[in-house]
Amino acid sequence: MGRALRVNLRRSRLFWAGWNGGQVFDGICATLAAAAMVSWVVIQATSSEDAEAKAAAVKPESTFAPAAKETALAFYTGVPHTYPSDVVIKKDGVHDFTVKDVQWEGQPFKNPIYYGVRTTRWLTSGSGAMLDFTHSKAISVRDVPYDMQGTLNGAPAPSSGTVDEHFGKLEASHGHNMLTLNGLLRLPSISWRFSPYIGMGAGISLPHMEAQLKGRDNRTYEYQYAGPAGQALAGIEVRFPRFSLFLEYKFTLAPYDVPLSERSSTDFLPQDLWRQFSAWLSGEEPPSGRLMTTFTSHQIIGGIAARIAPAAAP
Repeated sequence: MGRALRVNLRRSRLFWAGWNGGQVFDGICATLAAAAMVSWVVIQATSSEDAEAKAAAVKPESTFAPAAKETALAFYTGVPHTYPSDVVIKKDGVHDFTVKDVQWEGQPFKNPIYYGVRTTRWLTSGSGAMLDFTHSKAISVRDVPYDMQGTLNGAPAPSSGTVDEHFGKLEASHGHNMLTLNGLLRLPSISWRFSPYIGMGAGISLPHMEAQLKGRDNRTYEYQYAGPAGQALAGIEVRFPRFSLFLEYKFTLAPYDVPLSERSSTDFLPQDLWRQFSAWLSGEEPPSGRLMTTFTSHQIIGGIAARIAPAAAP
């Protein structure tokens, strides 16, 4: 009981110690996006009661989803579950170190929260395309013993140990960000109001990494390009005249290969990515080597979408 209390207190101190401009930036983005979306929906919903009544009168009870062109702007939140994965640290002549099956926590409702924004374009064929940005998190469980192998600091690594014993930080908490372009397909609907859909797509991972080996003076703390990302999804849309609510399952896969640059973030993603690209172009070796892992996640999300349809021809 006392050990659990100490662990919880330590986690609490680590969380608040990590509060900085990156968290503020993420929180502001999420809050502004949510406020703008809710305000738009409220205004549109209050002016659409008559339209809803007319739609209900003419729509059949069982049909395919609406075959119409429309654009939707959406905001969502959710809960991720990320599978354990190996973490590999490599630096020629110094590290070739693997921590086996590291456990990851999502902590979706602790700041910065889990959120996503997307824009979708539907066609009359029932197919569509979606640009989707997801801000998730992957935070290592630090006080659990893991199997280890390889070399660390030029010497054989211990056979087991905790993250706390070998890392100052090991997480993508600002966050595990993915930007994907997806193809969508509407499925036969239960009624005109309930419209199921499926989709899949690919894109890139843009995490805000926070990693530091014990014994190093500086941590890697910046936005980075980490590699490709992919996702598959299935959801159901509950349609109203001007907006929709949706519930969705997503499966995401994101292999990471990031430099342990030991740089602090500028809190501006394009500038951080330019620094990373410039270092790669010049052949600069990252001071602590490279970190590799793979985040494989189940995610359940729910959100609200504002729909914009073209005006009907006279």
